[in-house]
Amino acid sequence: MRVKRYIVDTMPDAMLKIRTDLGSDAVILSTKELKTGGFLGMFQKKKIEVIAAVEKEQVQEAPKAQPEPVIAAAAPVPKKAVPDAYRKSSQAFAESMRQALAADQPEPASSAQAAVPPLPEEEPFVPEVARARLQHIPAAAATVAEHAVTDSTDQMSEQRLFEELRQMKQMMADLTRDKERADLPEPLHNLMNQLKAQGVEQPLLDLWMDQIVQQSANLETITAAEAKSAAKSQIEQFTATRIGGGIDPQTRIVYIAGPTGVGKTTTIAKLAAEQLFKYKRKVGFITSDTYRISAVEQLRTYASILGVPLEVVQSPGDLQRSLQRLSECDLILMDTAGRNYRNELLVSELQSLLAPLEQSETYLVLALTSKTEDMRTITNHFSKYPLDKVIFTKADETGSYGALFNLLQDHPLRLSYMTNGQNVPDDLLMPSPDFLANLLLGEILP
Repeated sequence: MRVKRYIVDTMPDAMLKIRTDLGSDAVILSTKELKTGGFLGMFQKKKIEVIAAVEKEQVQEAPKAQPEPVIAAAAPVPKKAVPDAYRKSSQAFAESMRQALAADQPEPASSAQAAVPPLPEEEPFVPEVARARLQHIPAAAATVAEHAVTDSTDQMSEQRLFEELRQMKQMMADLTRDKERADLPEPLHNLMNQLKAQGVEQPLLDLWMDQIVQQSANLETITAAEAKSAAKSQIEQFTATRIGGGIDPQTRIVYIAGPTGVGKTTTIAKLAAEQLFKYKRKVGFITSDTYRISAVEQLRTYASILGVPLEVVQSPGDLQRSLQRLSECDLILMDTAGRNYRNELLVSELQSLLAPLEQSETYLVLALTSKTEDMRTITNHFSKYPLDKVIFTKADETGSYGALFNLLQDHPLRLSYMTNGQNVPDDLLMPSPDFLANLLLGEILP
């Protein structure tokens, strides 16, 4: 069998070349769209890869039997005839495969299409014989399977193209914006670079800078102090509606959720101390963190120091019984197990324990040492539960705070607390818009 591969623009072109090279008895094994040329993955042209085959004997005998059709093959193939020709060739190839597998005996050796020696009449048709016959089918026939995945490949190619176009569009927008920003006075340039260094993402930075430019009376004479004051005003307006305050006086249950290593247990101890000493509320602890070594003992130590009861739960039934035993408490703080936020199965385990009630709040705890993308991914995973507020920890372990503002821009969370150390109960802050603006502008340290 003779197999040949063609790269063409259209199927009529392929049919013309196949009939010219292989004759009218050739069959099409597979077709697949390709993309060639271009620059950096863009502006590529679509081509069609066609693999066709014909028996060698037929190719050799075609000029002897009918020398004239070679000239006739040069005639162009009408486009409307392509689907029928392709269907007929596919059916012919399938029929040849079926006959090769189903036939008990081949034709005599003198025949032009004899492929294997004659088998004895008494020899049964066993799997070994089938495998012997399959060996005579060309390996090129395996490419037929590629046709089944052509659609998914095309979809992936289109997605990559759209992504490249989106990136190009974003690049052009960035260049246009940078050209416009080049005319800004030096104080605003310095302010913009300072906010970028803090990790503020471009969409939020553009929003603030546009407002500053619009509200400035005279950009040419603006000073560094005036630019910073205008930025502070914008940051305060941004955070004013995103501050959640502390634990509501009417709240009876506070669920604390978050990934591993962000300091949930220590934060719970700080919240308990605040409620005990500042608001004189009777507090109880519940923990479901039985996965981490010494996690229960750590919270038990805090409970002993603060003089509050502690319940350990492992199932929703345990949780209900623990809530009943702590019914005399004004506030119950529940510590959940830190889970790998990339494993959705582990994160979903929390859903059976987080059952928001009428007088409950769910807090997400995040570390400011995390990157913006990590924070965004964590929040997306935990947003399966109704999150109310967010607590940012480890404010003293970083010098950039832009990720905090990026997250508040993307998600409808309210900032409730920040922690800036390990000391209980001291290192707990309830941020205000003024505090956050000064923190981002480098005017204060946490």
